[in-house]
Amino acid sequence: MIIKRIKISNIRSYENAELVLPSGSTLLSGDIGSGKTSILLAIEFALFGLQPGQKGASLLKNGKDEGSVEIEIEIDNQDFIITRTLKRKKSIGQESSFITINGKTEEKSVNELKNYVLNLLNYPPEFAKKTNLLYRFTVYAPQEEMKQIILENPEVRLNTLRHIFGIDKYKRIKENSTILISRLKEISKLKQGEISELETKKDLMKNRMEELVLTTNKIPEIEKKLKEILDLRGIKEKEIKEIDEKIDEKKKLENEVDKASIMLFTKKEQLVKTEKEIANLKMRVEETKKSFSQEEFDELNELIKSKRQEQEGINKEVIQFSTKITSLVSKKSDLESLKNKISGLKCCPTCLQDVGDMHKNNILSQTEGEIGLINTEKINLDNERQQKEITLKQLNSELLELDRKKGLMDVLKIRMLTIEDDRKRVDDLEKQKSALDIDMKMLSEQINRLKESVSEMKKFDMVMKSKESELAEIIRKEREIEINKAEVVKEIEFGKREISNLELEIERKEKSKQELMYLMEIESWVSNQFLEMISFIERNVMLKLRDEFSKLFSTWFSILVPDNFEVRLDEEFTPIIEQQDFQLDYDYLSGGERTAIALAYRLALNQTINSLLSEIKTKGIVILDEPTDGFSQQQLDKMRDVLQELNVKQLLIVSHDQKIESFVENIVRLKKENGLTTISQA
Repeated sequence: MIIKRIKISNIRSYENAELVLPSGSTLLSGDIGSGKTSILLAIEFALFGLQPGQKGASLLKNGKDEGSVEIEIEIDNQDFIITRTLKRKKSIGQESSFITINGKTEEKSVNELKNYVLNLLNYPPEFAKKTNLLYRFTVYAPQEEMKQIILENPEVRLNTLRHIFGIDKYKRIKENSTILISRLKEISKLKQGEISELETKKDLMKNRMEELVLTTNKIPEIEKKLKEILDLRGIKEKEIKEIDEKIDEKKKLENEVDKASIMLFTKKEQLVKTEKEIANLKMRVEETKKSFSQEEFDELNELIKSKRQEQEGINKEVIQFSTKITSLVSKKSDLESLKNKISGLKCCPTCLQDVGDMHKNNILSQTEGEIGLINTEKINLDNERQQKEITLKQLNSELLELDRKKGLMDVLKIRMLTIEDDRKRVDDLEKQKSALDIDMKMLSEQINRLKESVSEMKKFDMVMKSKESELAEIIRKEREIEINKAEVVKEIEFGKREISNLELEIERKEKSKQELMYLMEIESWVSNQFLEMISFIERNVMLKLRDEFSKLFSTWFSILVPDNFEVRLDEEFTPIIEQQDFQLDYDYLSGGERTAIALAYRLALNQTINSLLSEIKTKGIVILDEPTDGFSQQQLDKMRDVLQELNVKQLLIVSHDQKIESFVENIVRLKKENGLTTISQA
């Protein structure tokens, strides 16, 4: 990748500026605070957008509502123009983003454009979620970040470098393998439990098969006994059938007796009922004449009408009270919801500013007051509604009693209209009574004749009883044989099912045994060969990286410092500085020596990553931000050699040190006046 041009609008101290960057080495020169680092931040923003934790306010110029960065880059001899914008709304955020390829512009979302750029740079997919980590360590990393990783805890630094090199996958593989081994052991224990009784089940199935053969041999003997008893039962049933025909004749006569008796009983009941009905009709005629008053009937109807009107009025009032109470409960629920929302509110959803406790307490106090008023009003309405409901309940009781009385009087009024019908009905019932007396006498004579015939045929009952007793004994023996046969058949079926279940269980256990052996083989392979192989690969990769990193680090450092210093990296990639066989502590080095350590580490890391990730498209560019901070004049002279050793297509240096100007091919001067930065290119 080569940066050809960058255009900045309302970014930090820049209002409208454009910078053309040629190939070769270029120095961004200017005083401290003149806007040199702002250009580097603008480049990073244009390529990748805002990073997690980075606020738009750190880039957008104060007092401006919109800002943008447009960058033109060249990758594999093809030009790309990337544009990103910032906009001030409730907060400052990324607005729109575009990419132009071969004169065709396409709008993309913030994340879509970032993924597109990562793909253009051929960064590995796993770096898509690692912010701009790979870019920071291959292209641009502030010097202070290099010093920080040198001073970091060795384990943290080693894990960070694993992350940068993209080889932390080996650690994840080992962690996942440990989880897999643990799971395989759990499954193996379950499988061992499943096959624990395999041999016992095999012995049990053998015994059950022998028992099944013995039980099956009992069936022929049982069937022979059953045939004999069935033949005897047939003979006895034939004898019983002949006697049963005689008894059927007797039963028919008994049925005739029963029918006649029922008819006689029915006639008697009709007679009693008729006599009662005659007496009731006569009594009702007399009572009706005495009980009904038309004047009382009219007064009762008027009273009921008045009470119902009063009932409707109270019902309407109760409904009105209920409606008001429901409205108050809904309003209170809304206020409670607002109260809970305000209590947990930390940031205003409208202006995105922090909400102060005093402001929240004022709102909560006002809300509490409104809730209190609602509670008081609801209590008053509840009391009034309860009074109305009590009145309504009393009124309902009175109406029930009045309706009952009216019902009685309605009955009496109807009876007044039917008195003449009742008199005619009495005459008809008297005639029915006479006819019933005649029918009852005839039925009594018929019943006596039938009973005499039944008495003569009772002798067949004793004979039938004896024959049925003999048949019952035969049936009992038959049932015993059938039960015995059913038990044997059931025992055979149960034995077959048990053997079938045992066969399935043994088959499952045999399968579990095979699975257990397979799981144990996998566990053994993962625990031993696989993990050992992963550890071996990881060690060799790290050793190769460390050796290459250490050689490059030593080479760059030897250019920047006197020859009496020797440097290398230990197993944790910690710089080791030795002078005349004595190891020096980093804290006792001078500022220039620390900067030299950080710069050498930075350049070595850059070359190591570019060597490891040989397909990335950022190998041809390096950005150095104040690389000579704290250098002595002698070390500054060494920077010429460092820059000459760098084999990159484009080198961008940010420095306020004028001596660097003689080391580079191009110079861009930055000057800040009245808060605005201007660009001057030589």
